[in-house]
Amino acid sequence: MPLAGVRRLLHFIAMETIRQNSFFLRDVFGRERISSLFSGLLLLGIAFWLDHLASVYAFTYSSFATTRHVGDLFLDNLPVVNLNFIIIQGALLTIVFGTLFVLRRPRYFLFSLKAVALFIAIRAFFISLTHVGIYPGQITPGAGLLDSIYLYYNFQTGFFFSGHTALTFLMAIIFWNRPPARAAFLSLSLIFGVAVLLAHIHYSIDVFAAPFMAYGIFKIAERLFPRDYELIESAL
Repeated sequence: MPLAGVRRLLHFIAMETIRQNSFFLRDVFGRERISSLFSGLLLLGIAFWLDHLASVYAFTYSSFATTRHVGDLFLDNLPVVNLNFIIIQGALLTIVFGTLFVLRRPRYFLFSLKAVALFIAIRAFFISLTHVGIYPGQITPGAGLLDSIYLYYNFQTGFFFSGHTALTFLMAIIFWNRPPARAAFLSLSLIFGVAVLLAHIHYSIDVFAAPFMAYGIFKIAERLFPRDYELIESAL
């Protein structure tokens, strides 16, 4: 076979391999995946609704005479530091850039969407169970737009478990086989964990339990959404 023919054959094989193994964002909206996309968006909508109901319930419960703060080994010994720029602005920016990051990696999109929705729903269940009072000296949000958005979804009364710490840890697990992304999300999880403790907006159990909760939610999502997880596995 002439050299030009060999080159054409190799080029054809390479392009065919790329065509078969590539997965683009438009494929998420294709006929094969569109039902999975809609179910993920529906699950996310339901999760946000449950989260809002749970937050309102926790906020209402916080005014009861039986709701008091409890002692905490870390908070009793840590100074109170105003780290709202990390807890509020940093968290909202992380959500924005994290969403853009996932959108640039379409194979991860469907599973990440459903895993995050499951995360929000499970956390809503937990924050509606046991109610303790706000620890004295807790740093409260300011009056800015981002502070208002944060406060609307948080109410400062949903303690267990720390969403800041757990959600970034969950993303680290999802992207575990991509070292740069894993390192970035793990670093954010550590930063948020330290910040919410120093600001006294979470008890230490909320923070230290967060990675375990995130791992459990990941394993549940892996079982519930195997076809979406297969897309990630096929990219490794």
